[in-house]
Amino acid sequence: MELISVREKPEFKNRIIDYFQSIWASESSMKVYEDCIESCLTTSSPLPHWYILEESGNIIGGAGLITNDFISRMDLYPWMCALHIEEKYRGNEYGNLLLDKAKQDAKAGGFENLYLCTDHIGYYERYGFEFIGMGYHPWGSDSRIYKFKL
Repeated sequence: MELISVREKPEFKNRIIDYFQSIWASESSMKVYEDCIESCLTTSSPLPHWYILEESGNIIGGAGLITNDFISRMDLYPWMCALHIEEKYRGNEYGNLLLDKAKQDAKAGGFENLYLCTDHIGYYERYGFEFIGMGYHPWGSDSRIYKFKL
């Protein structure tokens, strides 16, 4: 199992872009992941970061660390986003590997907290995240907001 950061291994950029587009993007949002992941390679900002987990050459999951996850609470950042583990690999704590890497990078970037928004109840609490309230998306839905003190 290898956790790969595009900032640490930019040669994985195209594979990481393709993976996130295949999991999260619609036809109209393909450029969002491409632009964000490419931009993280040239910015002097501590954000964004993008990660994948790879096993035997296969991507089995990924996540991002970004400034905002399309949520109304623009005063909170950084955000863990797009956490995904392929179904057949779930139940092995692989998501926690991605959470830990994002926590390390957020702390190294000088941040005191890490946030995420989700509809899941019970998963992130196992890893020290605390529910702090609701946030609202531009498309009209809402999500639970969680905070982790770094």
